[in-house]
Amino acid sequence: MSHGVRIVEMKALLVSAEFNAQSAVGRAVRALGAALAERDITVLEASTVEDAQALIHSDPGIQCVLLSWSMGSEDDSHAGATQTLNLIRARNTNVPVMMMAGSGGAQLSAEVMRQVDELIWFLEDTTAFIAGRVFAAIKRYRDAIAPPFTRALIDFASKYEYSWHTPGHAGGTAFLKSPVGAAFHDYFGENLLRSDLSISVGELGSLLDHSGPIGESEKYCAKIFGGDRAYSVTNGSSMSNRVIMMASVTRGDYALCDRNAHKSTEQALTMTGVVPTYLVPSRNHLGIIGPIHAKTLSEASVKAAIDANPLAKDKAKKAVHAIVTNSTYDGLIYLVPRVVELLDKSVDRIHFDEAWYGYARFNPLYRDRFGMYGEAKDYPRDKPTIFTTTSTHKLLAAISQSSLINVRDGRNPVPHARFNESYMMHASTSPLYAIIASNEVSAAMMTGVGGVTLTHDSIQEAVIFRKAVWRMRRDAQIRGDWFFSTWNADVVTDPSSGKTMAFEDAPTELLSTEPSCWVLQPGQSWHGFADIEAGYCMLDPIKVSIVAPGIAEDGSFEASGIPAMLVTAFLSQRGIQVEKTTDFTILVLFSLGVTRGKFGTLVNALLRFKEAYDANTPVAEVLYGHGEAVPEAYNGVGLKDLANAMFEQMKSSNILRLQALAFSSLPEPVMTPADAYSKLVHNEIEEVAVDDLAGRVLANAIVPYPPGIPMLMPGESAGAADGPFIGYLRGLQNWGERFPGFGRDTHGVEVKDGRYFVQCLK
Repeated sequence: MSHGVRIVEMKALLVSAEFNAQSAVGRAVRALGAALAERDITVLEASTVEDAQALIHSDPGIQCVLLSWSMGSEDDSHAGATQTLNLIRARNTNVPVMMMAGSGGAQLSAEVMRQVDELIWFLEDTTAFIAGRVFAAIKRYRDAIAPPFTRALIDFASKYEYSWHTPGHAGGTAFLKSPVGAAFHDYFGENLLRSDLSISVGELGSLLDHSGPIGESEKYCAKIFGGDRAYSVTNGSSMSNRVIMMASVTRGDYALCDRNAHKSTEQALTMTGVVPTYLVPSRNHLGIIGPIHAKTLSEASVKAAIDANPLAKDKAKKAVHAIVTNSTYDGLIYLVPRVVELLDKSVDRIHFDEAWYGYARFNPLYRDRFGMYGEAKDYPRDKPTIFTTTSTHKLLAAISQSSLINVRDGRNPVPHARFNESYMMHASTSPLYAIIASNEVSAAMMTGVGGVTLTHDSIQEAVIFRKAVWRMRRDAQIRGDWFFSTWNADVVTDPSSGKTMAFEDAPTELLSTEPSCWVLQPGQSWHGFADIEAGYCMLDPIKVSIVAPGIAEDGSFEASGIPAMLVTAFLSQRGIQVEKTTDFTILVLFSLGVTRGKFGTLVNALLRFKEAYDANTPVAEVLYGHGEAVPEAYNGVGLKDLANAMFEQMKSSNILRLQALAFSSLPEPVMTPADAYSKLVHNEIEEVAVDDLAGRVLANAIVPYPPGIPMLMPGESAGAADGPFIGYLRGLQNWGERFPGFGRDTHGVEVKDGRYFVQCLK
């Protein structure tokens, strides 16, 4: 059993039509492949242009390409080589490409020469010499692409130094002293354990003072993401949001807070003692949370909101900080320069929570719709300072808990030394170095054409899926039947030709590259945000909401409907896990990790659901696994029967209207979240049933999923017994009792025998 640090293999692609030829060229090509193998270089062979291009698409681990100039057709003996070379450079501008020619007389155009690193004459140079050149080129390439901290970490782990510091497993050795430990060691591997090091390893730098290779890594990430500086975070964007807020505001300061915010924002409000004034986002007929309207962000509207806030005693005092979620869970993204323009007179610092949106900078489709827009050097320093949080593990390629904070300094900036005091309050003194490395590697993957290629592939797959669903829906409607749709415009216009067409008929390349196909415009019925400002908001195509029938565009119930939770349960039984389910929508994400054609399985599962629904197949057969207990309430009940019962309950209980009211109006704030938390810590609380909740002040937040944003914050009043907040909670309680197994997850609520209880202040 080997216990050495395994360095990634060297790999070269050798492209030639002469592999099997009994000729001088054929013998030279075969000899070159053997010579490379002797140097421990894995050789991939491609004898046709199609083979070569398939390997280039599928294997980013290729570190050198040796391409025969004589790859073409009878009409053009070099066309295949040129085409392959163009494909390589469209995906990777750095990988070394060596053009192989049979003799020194080959004529290459200036365009080809610009894309090639070396010419090799394999009938004139020795095989050993060429193999050496390839080996050296691979080494240079590997050194060049490894970002600073990752390179230092691999180098250190490769030295096999004896460990006299923490962690106690000492590079994995401790695990090998126990059978269960050995199994753990073999599963996770030598490399991970040898790179799990103490912060006392000085040559790797420190995460807490941002020195050495770690500091260089953060500078590297700042450059890639467009910030003046960046901070690598090892406890997710929850930590990132808390760090930013605690560096920017403190007790008694005023802050503007997007009500559509992650719970880490609520935690930051509690920790800082800030006085929040909430910005209420819009909401459409499907219950999808939209943007904060532009008019809400105007100077006059912000001043009016602070004036109306009973917790803001000093009405002349300005807010210091604003936090805005970009993108929303459902993929709605702002025109950021417009947001900055609107908030310019109201705050000095704007904090964009972009946890789910780290890829935006790397594709022109998203131009000006992310916090670090443009170039840092061009940002006017009299404009607000901008912070962004990026969960590099969510939709980029980093491992879990990886996050980046990016800062672009404008007026009233937070100096590094002060910012770092907040950072150190939250950062571990024992970080997992693999998280830091994956942070910068995920950034490195997005540099140059790599980021454009990776994001374009994701966008294109999402577009193809959306079009497939819409085509099936259209075919079903022609037959007088039903099918799902996806939430996007039903018609689009090609700006170059002025031609308007059905979404499913639009060219995939148009939909993948033209922002106007995704921008929400006023007067469009599909998005449901009637009074939205033109150009202000755009839908991100990779966040796909599958829409089940049941709700009309005017918000009224249709004659029949299919609650989306039934579809999600059906998909789960078939090994398909989705990101989020609302009453009539299912969110799926086309991240960088989505493979080509993967969506075919999802489309097939939607078709199978339709078949089961139309046939009224028993719930026990399609929603529960073998041997899984089926609630007695569903014995003998078909899928369509259950859907109808749920749909009728939605209509009769008015639960969707209550939800809309609960999330479009603000509760009465009685005290700040920080003051409410103080009472919670001192146990000045009591448990209250939802039926007795009228007028009570909450000790903790109530966060129903979906949509997963606070309905009631700590220190806010639950309102009247017949008000929307208590009414919605009562509706959720009744739903859970009526449909066992389909109850809603509501953070801050304890369920006892089907009844809801919450913590209130005494």
